[in-house]
Amino acid sequence: MAKSKTPSFVTELPLKVDSKQEKELLARFQAARQLYNACLNEALLRMDLVKNFIAYQQAKKLRGGSKKERQDLFNKAREQHRFNDYALKTFATQTANRSKWISDKLGAHEKQTIGTRAFKAVDKILFGQVKKVRFKVTTRFKSVEGQSNTTGIRFVNNQVLWKKLAIQPILDLNNPVLVHGLNSPVKYCRILWRNLNGRKRWYVQLINEGLPYQKPTNYATQGIVGLDINISNVAFVADNKAGLLPFADKVPTFEREVKTLQRKMQRSQRMHNPDNFEYDFNAKVGNKIVRKKGKVKKGKKQWIKTINYRRIQARKAELERRKTSYAKSQNRRLVNEILRHGNQIKTERVSIKGWQKRYGKAMSAKSPGFFQSELKRKAEIANGYFLTFSTQTTALSQTHLDGTRLQKSLSERVHRDVTGIQPMHRDLFSAYLARCVYNNKLSLWDAQCEYPGTEPFLLDGWQQYQSANQVAERKSRDSYSPSEQMSNKGAAPNQISQKDYKLR
Repeated sequence: MAKSKTPSFVTELPLKVDSKQEKELLARFQAARQLYNACLNEALLRMDLVKNFIAYQQAKKLRGGSKKERQDLFNKAREQHRFNDYALKTFATQTANRSKWISDKLGAHEKQTIGTRAFKAVDKILFGQVKKVRFKVTTRFKSVEGQSNTTGIRFVNNQVLWKKLAIQPILDLNNPVLVHGLNSPVKYCRILWRNLNGRKRWYVQLINEGLPYQKPTNYATQGIVGLDINISNVAFVADNKAGLLPFADKVPTFEREVKTLQRKMQRSQRMHNPDNFEYDFNAKVGNKIVRKKGKVKKGKKQWIKTINYRRIQARKAELERRKTSYAKSQNRRLVNEILRHGNQIKTERVSIKGWQKRYGKAMSAKSPGFFQSELKRKAEIANGYFLTFSTQTTALSQTHLDGTRLQKSLSERVHRDVTGIQPMHRDLFSAYLARCVYNNKLSLWDAQCEYPGTEPFLLDGWQQYQSANQVAERKSRDSYSPSEQMSNKGAAPNQISQKDYKLR
């Protein structure tokens, strides 16, 4: 049964699960995991047969031919080796029926959904979207879903029904978002679990038909917004407003706590797995001889993970979860703030993967990729669009109003235009030019005509950004202890303490 293509949104509810229900849920998830791995293995075998088939090889060689001819050859290869959604659903059902245990734990819809899930994972390899797929271990298989709300996993009369299980959700009827989801038609349900503070928590996600609830404060207006995105903040320029907003402002990185836990985990690993490490050795550092730890030996090894190690690992995972959750919450606020000024978004096409390789920790704390995907989703829901264009053809950070292009270093944050206008923040000026890009080309005529009317609130946005930074620096200085303040006062004018240097 194919899922309908009408608009959908998700309503998530926590579940009241006792020990008996949790034991049954874990057994069903285990059955679903084993069936998924069997389907994944079968899908990989069929994919290899498709790749080695003559029709597939011929289709890959057809570069300038008609698209229909190539598509027909690809379809022939898929049909020959039964590599499609329907065939994997059939395989999942037959495999589950051969095992009485799996058949007793899962319904027909759950079996078919698992087959579809395995097929979609492997199909991405064929299209070059991913390089490989992973077989699921117990800790990585976290959700099971149905196909409709009529059988299998259902949400009926404000409770979750799955075969003989009846689980009560925790309902907050004062929450308008939750009430909107409960009053909307349910397409199908998904049960999942998460580790929160070292404990397993269960949830049900209702995939509702319709549009999500929109809070009165999170409205979207009609208008064009130019964006300039970097790893730490986003500059936006709308019809009558401009600003520089930080990604995930004041996100708690828990850097010190995470490092402490990592050292504890490392000591535990070295104590209980001495054969997996090379011998410690003496090394000369400057004029001193220091003792250094041996590196991990190459090759696959068996690791002993003690109860204490797993407990520390869970504490570290909880800190990482809290950091990610806070960053997502702050970035959603940022998305709502931008959509209040316009729903037609224009920005440069930046490489998030390239940033991840170069600025790993900053990217994990700020999550600009999540911001982009969330902004695109909400802009399209608000009848707008999210348009990206090439950085090579436009080069907004190097372009001046008369069309001149001058290269700037990353440290140069002020744009001084050759036409003689007032200096402007580099990101704000790039965001303004993004508003004037059409079909991957910058319209200099529009940029020159609109700039006199836009310049006042561009300057206002820059001034607000500077004021916010000054307030943040003042609060950082006030957070010093009295002894630290005295030590800084006694220092020479051109000397600053190590802590003050880090803050700057």
